[in-house]
Amino acid sequence: MSSLGASDSSSTSSPCVTGNINMADFLMINDITYTLNDRESDATPIEPELIGDKVGEVTFTLSEQACSDHVVQNGDAAFLSVGTSIYELNGYRPQFRVVANDRMYQVSDNPKAETMGDLMDIESKVEKISLESGNDGSVIGDFPQEATSEFVNELLPLPYVGFDEVYKKAKHDYGIFLRVYLQDGTSMRMVYYPKANAFSAGAFGTARLNELIVTQRQRIKSAAGM
Repeated sequence: MSSLGASDSSSTSSPCVTGNINMADFLMINDITYTLNDRESDATPIEPELIGDKVGEVTFTLSEQACSDHVVQNGDAAFLSVGTSIYELNGYRPQFRVVANDRMYQVSDNPKAETMGDLMDIESKVEKISLESGNDGSVIGDFPQEATSEFVNELLPLPYVGFDEVYKKAKHDYGIFLRVYLQDGTSMRMVYYPKANAFSAGAFGTARLNELIVTQRQRIKSAAGM
């Protein structure tokens, strides 16, 4: 969220411009930025038994309040009201997923993560990987189980560099849209940029990952008559 800029919002040298700041539905606690899981906008609320201990709360709401050059800090949220409690999601490390206002928020940046395994708590939790249409998000087809396992095994040890580093090399690349389904029924979208051999989540892939993803994409699209 550093793209919002950096200045002292209390300064009187220039007027504060507020409202209509284009932003995702995010929150930040413990220096970790989370965004609303992309399947959560229409999802049913999180079951009470899945909500764990409190890990923080919202202290500032950016929408309609923050200056356009506001520097995001711990306790900030895009749309959640001040005082909204943030909880662990049972079954996952809180560095990966948390619950706020009965919705699941998933990590989008963790400066303390060294690998993708540190960033995403999905080891031994992936059920399958699907190829999605970049046009409407519909599923085109699935990776076979062996390819799914190899994908996860190759992904998790990758060094985490963050989205900004990936964007420098991938900004003109086309994306391959993948849907990672977890065993608890939840899922998450992952965008892979083949020319840059990079993931939107913040890592550069191995030669084998590139081969695996491109090959599976070709197989799936061929089987679908595309």
